[in-house]
Amino acid sequence: MTFSSLPLSYCTNVHPGRTVQEVVAGLTQYTAQVRRDFDHPLAAGLWMARSAVTELLEDPQSLELLAQTLWQHDLCCYTLNAFPYGDFHSERVKENVYLPDWTSNDRVRYTRDCATILAQLLPEGAEGSISTVPLGGEMNPSGPEFHATCFHHLIQMARFLKDLHTQTGRRIRLAVEPEPMCHMSSIPNQVVPQFQALFALADALNCEADVREYIGLCFDVCHQAVEFELIPKSFDQLADAGIRLNKIHITNAIELLSPRENSAGREALSGFVEPRYLHQTFARFSDGRIVRKLDLNQEILSATDDEFMQADAWRVHFHVPVYATELGPLRTTRPDLEAALKRLARLDYAPHLEVETYTWPVMPGTGNSQPDQLASRICQELQSATDLIADSV
Repeated sequence: MTFSSLPLSYCTNVHPGRTVQEVVAGLTQYTAQVRRDFDHPLAAGLWMARSAVTELLEDPQSLELLAQTLWQHDLCCYTLNAFPYGDFHSERVKENVYLPDWTSNDRVRYTRDCATILAQLLPEGAEGSISTVPLGGEMNPSGPEFHATCFHHLIQMARFLKDLHTQTGRRIRLAVEPEPMCHMSSIPNQVVPQFQALFALADALNCEADVREYIGLCFDVCHQAVEFELIPKSFDQLADAGIRLNKIHITNAIELLSPRENSAGREALSGFVEPRYLHQTFARFSDGRIVRKLDLNQEILSATDDEFMQADAWRVHFHVPVYATELGPLRTTRPDLEAALKRLARLDYAPHLEVETYTWPVMPGTGNSQPDQLASRICQELQSATDLIADSV
Protein backbone atom coordinates (compact mmCIF):
# COMPACT_ATOMS: atom_id res chain seq x y z
CA MET A 1 0.00 0.00 0.00
CA THR A 2 1.30 3.48 -0.82
CA PHE A 3 1.03 6.54 1.39
CA SER A 4 -1.77 9.07 1.07
CA SER A 5 -2.01 10.66 -2.36
CA LEU A 6 -2.99 13.96 -0.75
CA PRO A 7 -0.29 16.65 -0.52
CA LEU A 8 1.90 16.54 2.57
CA SER A 9 0.48 18.89 5.21
CA TYR A 10 2.25 21.32 7.53
CA CYS A 11 0.45 22.40 10.70
CA THR A 12 0.00 26.16 11.00
CA ASN A 13 -0.10 26.15 14.80
CA VAL A 14 3.49 27.42 14.54
CA HIS A 15 1.82 30.77 13.71
CA PRO A 16 -0.78 32.70 15.74
CA GLY A 17 -4.39 31.88 14.89
CA ARG A 18 -6.55 33.82 17.34
CA THR A 19 -8.39 35.73 14.60
CA VAL A 20 -9.12 35.13 10.93
CA GLN A 21 -6.76 38.00 10.16
CA GLU A 22 -3.94 36.18 11.99
CA VAL A 23 -4.70 32.90 10.20
CA VAL A 24 -4.64 34.62 6.82
CA ALA A 25 -1.45 36.52 7.73
CA GLY A 26 0.30 33.27 8.64
CA LEU A 27 -0.69 31.76 5.31
CA THR A 28 0.42 34.75 3.26
CA GLN A 29 3.65 35.52 5.15
CA TYR A 30 4.91 31.99 5.74
CA THR A 31 2.96 29.14 4.18
CA ALA A 32 2.79 30.76 0.75
CA GLN A 33 6.57 31.17 0.74
CA VAL A 34 7.00 27.54 1.77
CA ARG A 35 4.70 26.50 -1.08
CA ARG A 36 6.80 28.46 -3.58
CA ASP A 37 10.07 26.97 -2.31
CA PHE A 38 8.84 23.41 -1.79
CA ASP A 39 8.92 21.56 -5.08
CA HIS A 40 5.76 19.58 -4.34
CA PRO A 41 2.06 20.26 -3.71
CA LEU A 42 1.40 21.40 -0.14
CA ALA A 43 -1.54 21.38 2.24
CA ALA A 44 -2.06 23.78 5.12
CA GLY A 45 -3.08 21.95 8.28
CA LEU A 46 -4.94 24.86 9.79
CA TRP A 47 -5.07 25.65 13.49
CA MET A 48 -7.70 28.20 14.48
CA ALA A 49 -8.50 29.15 18.04
CA ARG A 50 -12.09 29.13 19.28
CA SER A 51 -12.31 32.88 18.65
CA ALA A 52 -11.25 32.52 15.00
CA VAL A 53 -13.66 29.63 14.43
CA THR A 54 -16.54 31.69 15.83
CA GLU A 55 -15.57 34.57 13.56
CA LEU A 56 -15.63 32.28 10.51
CA LEU A 57 -19.07 30.91 11.33
CA GLU A 58 -20.59 34.32 12.07
CA ASP A 59 -19.13 36.06 9.03
CA PRO A 60 -19.42 34.20 5.69
CA GLN A 61 -17.09 36.76 4.11
CA SER A 62 -14.33 35.69 6.50
CA LEU A 63 -14.69 32.07 5.42
CA GLU A 64 -14.64 33.16 1.78
CA LEU A 65 -11.46 35.18 2.47
CA LEU A 66 -9.80 32.12 4.03
CA ALA A 67 -10.81 29.87 1.14
CA GLN A 68 -9.61 32.43 -1.42
CA THR A 69 -6.28 32.83 0.39
CA LEU A 70 -5.67 29.09 0.20
CA TRP A 71 -6.63 29.03 -3.49
CA GLN A 72 -4.51 32.07 -4.41
CA HIS A 73 -1.40 30.47 -2.95
CA ASP A 74 -2.01 27.02 -4.43
CA LEU A 75 -2.71 25.48 -1.05
CA CYS A 76 -5.37 23.00 -0.03
CA CYS A 77 -6.70 22.04 3.41
CA TYR A 78 -7.97 18.62 4.38
CA THR A 79 -7.03 18.51 8.08
CA LEU A 80 -7.46 20.82 11.06
CA ASN A 81 -5.67 20.89 14.39
CA ALA A 82 -8.45 21.41 16.95
CA PHE A 83 -6.22 20.49 19.90
CA PRO A 84 -5.45 24.02 21.24
CA TYR A 85 -8.77 25.74 22.01
CA GLY A 86 -7.41 29.07 23.24
CA ASP A 87 -4.32 31.15 22.61
CA PHE A 88 -1.54 28.71 21.71
CA HIS A 89 0.93 31.59 21.53
CA SER A 90 0.35 33.19 24.93
CA GLU A 91 3.29 33.63 27.29
CA ARG A 92 2.31 30.49 29.20
CA VAL A 93 0.36 27.62 27.64
CA LYS A 94 1.62 24.52 29.52
CA GLU A 95 -1.19 22.36 30.97
CA ASN A 96 -3.87 24.82 29.80
CA VAL A 97 -3.56 23.41 26.28
CA TYR A 98 -5.67 20.40 27.40
CA LEU A 99 -8.57 22.64 28.47
CA PRO A 100 -11.43 22.45 27.92
CA ASP A 101 -11.21 18.68 28.03
CA TRP A 102 -13.65 16.20 26.51
CA THR A 103 -16.00 16.37 29.51
CA SER A 104 -16.82 19.93 28.45
CA ASN A 105 -19.62 20.90 26.09
CA ASP A 106 -17.36 23.73 24.93
CA ARG A 107 -14.91 21.14 23.56
CA VAL A 108 -17.73 19.35 21.76
CA ARG A 109 -19.11 22.55 20.21
CA TYR A 110 -15.66 23.76 19.13
CA THR A 111 -14.88 20.45 17.43
CA ARG A 112 -18.26 20.36 15.69
CA ASP A 113 -17.73 23.92 14.46
CA CYS A 114 -14.28 22.99 13.15
CA ALA A 115 -15.82 20.08 11.23
CA THR A 116 -18.48 22.38 9.77
CA ILE A 117 -15.77 24.71 8.48
CA LEU A 118 -13.56 21.92 7.18
CA ALA A 119 -16.47 20.49 5.19
CA GLN A 120 -16.48 23.75 3.23
CA LEU A 121 -12.71 23.83 2.71
CA LEU A 122 -12.11 20.19 1.71
CA PRO A 123 -10.87 19.56 -1.82
CA GLU A 124 -13.35 17.74 -4.04
CA GLY A 125 -13.28 14.01 -3.34
CA ALA A 126 -10.99 14.25 -0.31
CA GLU A 127 -11.72 12.98 3.18
CA GLY A 128 -10.94 15.18 6.18
CA SER A 129 -9.51 14.77 9.67
CA ILE A 130 -9.49 16.81 12.85
CA SER A 131 -6.97 16.17 15.63
CA THR A 132 -7.96 16.81 19.23
CA VAL A 133 -6.85 16.54 22.85
CA PRO A 134 -6.26 13.07 24.40
CA LEU A 135 -9.43 13.48 26.52
CA GLY A 136 -7.52 15.74 28.93
CA GLY A 137 -4.32 16.20 30.87
CA GLU A 138 -3.70 14.05 33.95
CA MET A 139 -2.29 17.10 35.74
CA ASN A 140 -5.64 18.92 35.52
CA PRO A 141 -8.56 18.20 37.89
CA SER A 142 -11.00 15.46 36.86
CA GLY A 143 -13.96 13.79 38.53
CA PRO A 144 -14.97 10.12 38.92
CA GLU A 145 -17.14 10.22 35.78
CA PHE A 146 -14.38 11.73 33.64
CA HIS A 147 -13.93 8.87 31.18
CA ALA A 148 -17.61 8.03 30.92
CA THR A 149 -18.47 11.65 30.09
CA CYS A 150 -15.65 11.86 27.54
CA PHE A 151 -16.83 8.66 25.85
CA HIS A 152 -20.43 9.88 25.62
CA HIS A 153 -19.21 13.11 24.04
CA LEU A 154 -17.05 11.23 21.55
CA ILE A 155 -20.07 9.13 20.59
CA GLN A 156 -22.04 12.35 20.06
CA MET A 157 -19.21 13.56 17.85
CA ALA A 158 -19.27 10.37 15.79
CA ARG A 159 -22.99 10.78 15.19
CA PHE A 160 -22.48 14.42 14.22
CA LEU A 161 -19.74 13.52 11.73
CA LYS A 162 -21.93 10.80 10.22
CA ASP A 163 -24.78 13.28 9.80
CA LEU A 164 -22.38 15.85 8.34
CA HIS A 165 -21.25 13.28 5.78
CA THR A 166 -24.87 12.54 4.87
CA GLN A 167 -25.71 16.24 4.50
CA THR A 168 -22.59 17.44 2.68
CA GLY A 169 -21.01 14.36 1.13
CA ARG A 170 -17.80 15.20 3.03
CA ARG A 171 -16.42 12.46 5.29
CA ILE A 172 -14.46 13.92 8.21
CA ARG A 173 -12.96 11.80 10.98
CA LEU A 174 -11.88 12.79 14.49
CA ALA A 175 -8.28 11.97 15.47
CA VAL A 176 -7.63 11.80 19.22
CA GLU A 177 -3.96 12.64 19.77
CA PRO A 178 -2.24 10.74 22.64
CA GLU A 179 0.35 12.78 24.51
CA PRO A 180 2.63 11.99 27.47
CA MET A 181 1.00 12.32 30.90
CA CYS A 182 -2.52 12.69 29.52
CA HIS A 183 -5.57 10.48 29.92
CA MET A 184 -4.63 8.89 26.62
CA SER A 185 -0.87 8.50 26.63
CA SER A 186 0.64 5.00 26.43
CA ILE A 187 -0.70 2.98 23.49
CA PRO A 188 -0.84 -0.42 25.29
CA ASN A 189 -1.69 0.81 28.78
CA GLN A 190 -4.21 3.57 28.08
CA VAL A 191 -5.15 4.08 24.45
CA VAL A 192 -6.07 0.48 23.59
CA PRO A 193 -8.09 -0.29 26.76
CA GLN A 194 -9.87 3.07 26.67
CA PHE A 195 -10.85 2.67 23.03
CA GLN A 196 -12.09 -0.81 23.87
CA ALA A 197 -14.25 0.74 26.58
CA LEU A 198 -15.47 3.37 24.12
CA PHE A 199 -16.36 0.70 21.56
CA ALA A 200 -18.19 -1.34 24.22
CA LEU A 201 -20.28 1.68 25.23
CA ALA A 202 -21.00 2.44 21.58
CA ASP A 203 -22.06 -1.16 21.05
CA ALA A 204 -24.51 -0.86 23.93
CA LEU A 205 -25.91 2.26 22.23
CA ASN A 206 -26.09 0.50 18.83
CA CYS A 207 -23.54 2.77 17.16
CA GLU A 208 -20.24 0.91 17.40
CA ALA A 209 -19.77 0.84 13.62
CA ASP A 210 -20.14 4.63 13.47
CA VAL A 211 -17.66 5.19 16.29
CA ARG A 212 -15.10 2.88 14.70
CA GLU A 213 -15.56 4.71 11.39
CA TYR A 214 -15.41 8.30 12.63
CA ILE A 215 -13.30 8.20 15.82
CA GLY A 216 -9.64 7.19 15.65
CA LEU A 217 -6.17 8.44 16.44
CA CYS A 218 -3.73 11.13 15.51
CA PHE A 219 -0.45 9.31 16.12
CA ASP A 220 2.28 11.84 16.91
CA VAL A 221 5.59 10.00 16.58
CA CYS A 222 7.36 12.46 18.92
CA HIS A 223 4.84 11.78 21.70
CA GLN A 224 5.11 8.00 21.59
CA ALA A 225 8.89 8.07 21.15
CA VAL A 226 9.17 10.18 24.32
CA GLU A 227 7.55 7.27 26.18
CA PHE A 228 10.18 4.91 24.72
CA GLU A 229 7.53 2.92 22.88
CA LEU A 230 8.58 0.62 20.07
CA ILE A 231 6.63 2.46 17.40
CA PRO A 232 6.01 -0.46 14.97
CA LYS A 233 4.76 -2.54 17.90
CA SER A 234 2.40 0.28 18.89
CA PHE A 235 0.98 0.30 15.37
CA ASP A 236 0.47 -3.48 15.56
CA GLN A 237 -1.36 -3.12 18.89
CA LEU A 238 -3.67 -0.48 17.42
CA ALA A 239 -4.36 -2.61 14.36
CA ASP A 240 -5.15 -5.65 16.52
CA ALA A 241 -7.64 -3.53 18.51
CA GLY A 242 -9.30 -2.19 15.37
CA ILE A 243 -8.38 1.42 16.15
CA ARG A 244 -8.08 3.51 13.02
CA LEU A 245 -5.15 5.84 12.39
CA ASN A 246 -6.72 8.94 10.92
CA LYS A 247 -3.69 11.21 11.05
CA ILE A 248 0.06 10.88 11.58
CA HIS A 249 2.24 13.67 12.91
CA ILE A 250 5.72 13.39 11.41
CA THR A 251 7.76 14.68 14.34
CA ASN A 252 10.98 14.22 16.34
CA ALA A 253 11.72 14.54 20.06
CA ILE A 254 15.00 15.25 21.91
CA GLU A 255 17.10 12.42 23.37
CA LEU A 256 19.91 12.80 25.90
CA LEU A 257 22.09 9.74 26.47
CA SER A 258 23.87 9.07 29.80
CA PRO A 259 22.59 12.29 31.40
CA ARG A 260 24.76 12.14 34.52
CA GLU A 261 28.05 11.86 32.60
CA ASN A 262 26.95 13.97 29.65
CA SER A 263 27.46 17.48 31.02
CA ALA A 264 27.67 18.95 27.52
CA GLY A 265 24.33 17.38 26.69
CA ARG A 266 22.74 18.74 29.89
CA GLU A 267 24.10 22.18 29.09
CA ALA A 268 22.64 22.02 25.59
CA LEU A 269 19.33 20.76 26.96
CA SER A 270 19.14 23.71 29.36
CA GLY A 271 18.60 25.92 26.31
CA PHE A 272 15.32 24.13 25.66
CA VAL A 273 13.86 25.09 29.06
CA GLU A 274 11.25 27.72 28.24
CA PRO A 275 8.03 29.04 29.82
CA ARG A 276 5.40 28.59 27.10
CA TYR A 277 4.92 24.88 26.38
CA LEU A 278 4.91 21.71 28.48
CA HIS A 279 7.96 19.51 27.88
CA GLN A 280 7.27 16.18 29.57
CA THR A 281 10.55 14.36 30.23
CA PHE A 282 10.89 10.57 30.48
CA ALA A 283 13.91 8.60 31.72
CA ARG A 284 14.63 4.96 30.86
CA PHE A 285 16.82 2.85 33.15
CA SER A 286 18.93 -0.21 32.41
CA ASP A 287 16.34 -2.47 34.07
CA GLY A 288 13.63 -1.20 31.71
CA ARG A 289 11.93 1.11 34.21
CA ILE A 290 10.50 4.38 32.91
CA VAL A 291 10.35 7.39 35.25
CA ARG A 292 8.71 10.63 34.19
CA LYS A 293 8.74 14.32 35.08
CA LEU A 294 5.94 16.70 34.16
CA ASP A 295 8.16 19.39 32.65
CA LEU A 296 11.78 20.03 31.76
CA ASN A 297 13.36 22.54 34.13
CA GLN A 298 16.74 23.66 35.44
CA GLU A 299 16.26 21.77 38.72
CA ILE A 300 16.12 18.43 36.87
CA LEU A 301 19.25 19.33 34.93
CA SER A 302 21.25 20.35 37.99
CA ALA A 303 20.24 17.55 40.42
CA THR A 304 23.22 15.31 39.65
CA ASP A 305 22.58 13.08 42.70
CA ASP A 306 18.92 12.49 41.86
CA GLU A 307 17.85 9.01 40.73
CA PHE A 308 16.48 10.55 37.53
CA MET A 309 20.06 11.43 36.57
CA GLN A 310 21.14 7.76 36.75
CA ALA A 311 19.03 6.79 33.73
CA ASP A 312 20.49 5.45 30.51
CA ALA A 313 18.61 8.05 28.50
CA TRP A 314 16.13 10.91 28.70
CA ARG A 315 13.60 11.83 26.09
CA VAL A 316 11.89 15.21 26.07
CA HIS A 317 8.60 16.30 24.51
CA PHE A 318 10.06 19.18 22.55
CA HIS A 319 9.33 19.02 18.83
CA VAL A 320 12.59 19.48 16.93
CA PRO A 321 13.20 19.55 13.16
CA VAL A 322 12.30 16.50 11.14
CA TYR A 323 15.64 16.69 9.32
CA ALA A 324 17.75 16.66 12.51
CA THR A 325 19.40 13.49 13.78
CA GLU A 326 21.61 15.42 16.22
CA LEU A 327 21.49 18.81 17.91
CA GLY A 328 25.07 19.25 19.02
CA PRO A 329 25.62 16.79 21.90
CA LEU A 330 21.92 15.89 21.88
CA ARG A 331 20.27 13.29 19.68
CA THR A 332 16.77 13.19 18.24
CA THR A 333 14.30 10.34 17.86
CA ARG A 334 14.49 10.41 14.06
CA PRO A 335 15.26 6.65 13.95
CA ASP A 336 11.83 6.11 15.55
CA LEU A 337 10.29 8.28 12.85
CA GLU A 338 11.97 6.24 10.13
CA ALA A 339 10.67 3.03 11.71
CA ALA A 340 7.18 4.50 11.98
CA LEU A 341 6.98 5.43 8.31
CA LYS A 342 8.23 2.02 7.21
CA ARG A 343 5.50 0.36 9.28
CA LEU A 344 2.86 2.79 7.97
CA ALA A 345 3.69 1.81 4.42
CA ARG A 346 2.24 -1.64 5.20
CA LEU A 347 -1.22 -0.38 6.15
CA ASP A 348 -4.11 -1.19 3.82
CA TYR A 349 -5.40 2.40 4.11
CA ALA A 350 -3.67 5.79 4.06
CA PRO A 351 -3.79 8.10 7.10
CA HIS A 352 -3.25 11.81 6.59
CA LEU A 353 0.40 12.86 6.98
CA GLU A 354 1.37 16.13 8.62
CA VAL A 355 4.62 17.70 9.78
CA GLU A 356 4.04 19.51 13.09
CA THR A 357 6.94 21.46 14.56
CA TYR A 358 5.13 24.21 16.42
CA THR A 359 8.14 25.01 18.62
CA TRP A 360 10.14 27.13 16.15
CA PRO A 361 9.27 30.38 18.02
CA VAL A 362 10.76 29.02 21.27
CA MET A 363 13.56 26.86 19.89
CA PRO A 364 17.10 27.93 20.88
CA GLY A 365 18.64 30.14 18.22
CA THR A 366 15.48 30.45 16.11
CA GLY A 367 12.97 32.38 18.22
CA ASN A 368 13.50 35.72 16.46
CA SER A 369 13.74 34.33 12.94
CA GLN A 370 12.62 36.49 10.03
CA PRO A 371 9.71 35.15 7.93
CA ASP A 372 12.00 33.97 5.12
CA GLN A 373 14.25 32.12 7.59
CA LEU A 374 11.32 30.32 9.21
CA ALA A 375 9.85 29.49 5.80
CA SER A 376 13.22 28.07 4.73
CA ARG A 377 13.41 25.84 7.82
CA ILE A 378 9.85 24.60 7.34
CA CYS A 379 10.60 23.88 3.70
CA GLN A 380 13.68 21.89 4.72
CA GLU A 381 11.52 19.85 7.11
CA LEU A 382 8.97 19.11 4.41
CA GLN A 383 11.67 18.02 1.98
CA SER A 384 13.18 15.74 4.63
CA ALA A 385 9.75 14.24 5.38
CA THR A 386 9.16 13.71 1.65
CA ASP A 387 12.49 11.89 1.33
CA LEU A 388 11.71 9.72 4.35
CA ILE A 389 8.33 8.78 2.92
CA ALA A 390 9.88 7.90 -0.43
CA ASP A 391 12.49 5.73 1.28
CA SER A 392 9.79 3.90 3.24
CA VAL A 393 7.79 2.59 0.31
